[in-house]
This record gives sequence, structure tokens and C-alpha cells, in this order.
Amino acid sequence: MFKNYQKQGQCILYISPVVYSLIIMSKTTNPNIPQIIYSVTSKRTTEGEIFIKQHVFDYIISGTSEVYFGGKSYHYKAGDFRFAARNRLSKFVKMPAPDGEYKSISICIDRDTLLEMSHNYQISKTVQPIHDNVFVLNQNKLFHNYIETLLPYLENGNEISGDLVRIKIKEAILIFMQVNPELKNILFDFSEPGKIDLEAYMNEHYQYNGDLNQFAYLTGRSLSTFKRDFQAIFKTTPNKWLLQKRLEEAHYLLKEKKMRSTDVYVDVGFKDYSHFSVAFKKLFGTAPSLV
Repeated sequence: MFKNYQKQGQCILYISPVVYSLIIMSKTTNPNIPQIIYSVTSKRTTEGEIFIKQHVFDYIISGTSEVYFGGKSYHYKAGDFRFAARNRLSKFVKMPAPDGEYKSISICIDRDTLLEMSHNYQISKTVQPIHDNVFVLNQNKLFHNYIETLLPYLENGNEISGDLVRIKIKEAILIFMQVNPELKNILFDFSEPGKIDLEAYMNEHYQYNGDLNQFAYLTGRSLSTFKRDFQAIFKTTPNKWLLQKRLEEAHYLLKEKKMRSTDVYVDVGFKDYSHFSVAFKKLFGTAPSLV
């Protein structure tokens, strides 16, 4: 069914959600549940981190947002239709419009729907996709008309059947591919992450609070192989290395960038401030707020 952030359900796995305003995040580990999500907040929110398991179409109704993927920062404004590719770690900030709210609609593209469409419409990718993790889509009037058909359900909290949700997701895929034909090669690429350079990936993504299973999956390894390769490269365990790297980065941001300790802990990958504060003081001998 359609889900509001004020209710249950997520098509995106939130690793370390931070709850603000009217937004309440919940977790799901099922990547094949079709969902359309309506997000509303009146406060500037840093949502922590997300592991995007599914492809997502996202439309910003009001406000702006900043998204961080793989060391890059992307800025989006009201009226943007954007696409986020699956199997990515990300952080983002939502910023409401002046004296208003941040509102967006996210359409989560589940694997089962894509497989069904691939069979029924004889769709398959033609080239190996090369693309950014997230990008703005070309748009036309059909996109805005589509959003208008969703708002009566989302804004009024009406219930709608799962079958109709799946139809609306299929409609979104067909509309967006009509003007963005290159999406076919991303949406219908069902391959899993291949084995990549572990050292480079971890040095780029240590500030994300992913668990080891997710790091292993995203680097194309089983958990046991990930741990073995990690030990061979870094000469320590993943948990010890991640803690050290995150604390060193936090110390740098506090001392050199003069950031607030209450902002730093999320940026470097800690789930809560108390854990961060205790670990920081143990390593550096002082509280992060006193650096």
C-alpha cells in the first residue's frame, strides 16, 4: 500500500535513522515490497544513512535536499525528478522551503515488478550501464500528471490495494523510460555487485554506518571472504579499523573544521552520540565537545 513516513513501511533500509518533526522511520529487510512513500517535515533534517536496496524515483514537491554518494555531493530543488540506483550507501539532508515544509514522493522499484515487466514487454538491457549513483531525469508533462494522480491518496492517507500500487509503479517506469530511454539499461540490469577493490571502497565508505554484511555484499564478497580479505589488507579486523577511522575523522572535523560534536557523530558513521562520545574520550582522552 501507499506508505507515509508517519506510518510503517520503507522500501529503503535505514541504517541509522534520526527522527525529527512528524517523521517516523521504520525498517524492512524485504527488497521486493512495492511501495510509494510520502515524506513531509517542517524541520531541517539529517536522516543519517541509508542503504538503497531498490531503484528509486523521487520527486521533490517543496524544499531542497542534498545527497551524498561515494564522496560526491548532489543538490536538488523543488520540481526535480531524480533517480537513485540500487545497491548504494547514501546520506542526505532535507531542507524545508522558507516558512514551509519539505515534501517529496519516492517510488520504490521492486525487483519482482521489473522482472514481470521484462518478461511481459520483452525488455532487456542492451549495454552495460555506466551512470552516476543519482541523477536528475529529463521530464515532461506526463510526469507531473502522474504525480497529481498520487497526491489524493498520499495527502489524505487513503488506503489503496497492493495491486493498484504495483500498477502505479509500472506506470511510473513506462513514463520515465519514454523520455529517459537510457533508464532501461539500469532498471533491467539484474546483476549483483561484482568483486571490487576492497581497500579503495572502504577508504571511501568507512563513514557510512553499514554493517559488515552490507559492506561484504557491496564489495562482491561473502562475509567470510570479506573478513579474510580485510585482515590481509588492513592487518586488523573490520570493526577495529572502522572505529579508528571514524574517530580520527571526527577529531579532524572537530579540531580543524570547528564542527559541532552533535553534528560530527552522524557524519562519521556513529548511530548515537553517547557511543561516539565514550569511544572518542577513550581514544583521545577528552570529550568531543571540548576539542
